[in-house]
Amino acid sequence: MKQKKVLTKPQMEIKMKYKVNIGLEVHVELLTESKLFCGCSTEFGAPPNTHVCPVCLGLPGVLPVINKKAVDYTILTALALNCEISRLCRFARKNYYYPDLPKNYQISQYDEPLARDGWLEIETDGGSKKIGIERIHLEEDAGKLIHGEQMPNSDDEDKEASFVDYNRSGIPLMEIVTRPDISSPEEAYSYLTTLKKILQYLRVSDCNMEEGSLRCDVNVSVCREGEEMGTKTELKNMNSFKEIREALSVEIERQSRLLDRGEKIVQETRLWDPKRRKTVPMRSKEEAHDYRYFPEPDLLPLEIDEEWKRRLRAEIPELPKERCRRFIEEYGLPPYDAGVLTNSRDLADYFEECVKRYPHPKTVSNWIMGEFLRLLKRTDKSIDEVKVKPEDIAELLGQIEKGVISGKLAKDVFEKMFETGKGAKTIIEEEKLNQITDEASLEKVVEEAMRESPQAIEDFKKGKKKALGFLVGQVMKKTRGRANPALVNKLLKEKLGS
Repeated sequence: MKQKKVLTKPQMEIKMKYKVNIGLEVHVELLTESKLFCGCSTEFGAPPNTHVCPVCLGLPGVLPVINKKAVDYTILTALALNCEISRLCRFARKNYYYPDLPKNYQISQYDEPLARDGWLEIETDGGSKKIGIERIHLEEDAGKLIHGEQMPNSDDEDKEASFVDYNRSGIPLMEIVTRPDISSPEEAYSYLTTLKKILQYLRVSDCNMEEGSLRCDVNVSVCREGEEMGTKTELKNMNSFKEIREALSVEIERQSRLLDRGEKIVQETRLWDPKRRKTVPMRSKEEAHDYRYFPEPDLLPLEIDEEWKRRLRAEIPELPKERCRRFIEEYGLPPYDAGVLTNSRDLADYFEECVKRYPHPKTVSNWIMGEFLRLLKRTDKSIDEVKVKPEDIAELLGQIEKGVISGKLAKDVFEKMFETGKGAKTIIEEEKLNQITDEASLEKVVEEAMRESPQAIEDFKKGKKKALGFLVGQVMKKTRGRANPALVNKLLKEKLGS
């Protein structure tokens, strides 16, 4: 169950006095193999300026050619976010001058975006809420500036320079713009985490914020209750959803203090300084006319017919919210389990493959949420890198069910499976881990443990029930965990006269 956030005193005062409007512009690098208008690779981490060509460097005389897969991914996302797909849309030139933009303009979309008027439902402390999606459009990414580097071949150690890497220039970038329907930092956080999950389920982006695959600009305004909208500021330079949530809280408090003093809020772009935990001015906010948009003359308008939309609609997978609900209803899982298992599409797929082979959903859930995720985190692996396949999990759980090994010993077996890729039966046989279920053999070990623990026997007779657990532990230690726990308990109780 989601824990309700307790507001601080300043936050309570702001909530009572002011209305907050937040709009998010999420920029998503699409998971295509080539760039938006040329054939250069989109692979991350290559040496600087090696994935470039005359097109993405903006050299004279070149012509862009649209990447159809990027359009498909944008339409797919728009359909999943309940948007209206434009029958005709057009690319535009967005003109601005910056070192990371080699053409001195960006091919984007302006008044004719690919999709409009959608919504995304999020969970808040007050229940579900629909956040309006104003538009989704496709554009090319800019390059990357690298500041504060040592000048090559320089004897002056203090001489620093800025460099630009154009490998990212031209990568397909999908922009998802909300309406200003978000009214708190917590709602913004909920929207971003929900959206990220959907994008990953659709497999249109890896959403890796550390690699710049997902970035977010935030527009926020504060006004007195009864007013329509305040003067907005834009926040940039944030690299995590938690930072966005904190930056919003700080900026809302800053604007509120200005209004409290009767001062005006300046429309501007501000940066989030994570070390000082404050927002700082960057520049005055540009308007659309500052970019001098005009239709891109080298690209024809894009026509999206009903057949194109129908084909892509059929490719939309079961999305996280619906899948979570089904896991609760179909498998009888607690909401918490269902939420964890459907947090990623790969994990949900893995769980369902396990259940097909071992039809005990809660048992499977316990193992995946426990040992499987623990080892996944420890080894920093993705699910497709794991050597343990769903059929291996089913085999291990079957061995526990048959009494071949105990649940405790099974954890050690599973760790070896994770490391080596060997099956449960193979490891059990190789290391002679079969559970001891022979009563005569166990009886001798039980008697030996009792002889060595007279104090525990005396404590048990005095009514200290924990003493029985101690004796069970001694037997398990002597058998290296191979003794059947139920049988050990039975023999001990008989001999202790319980």
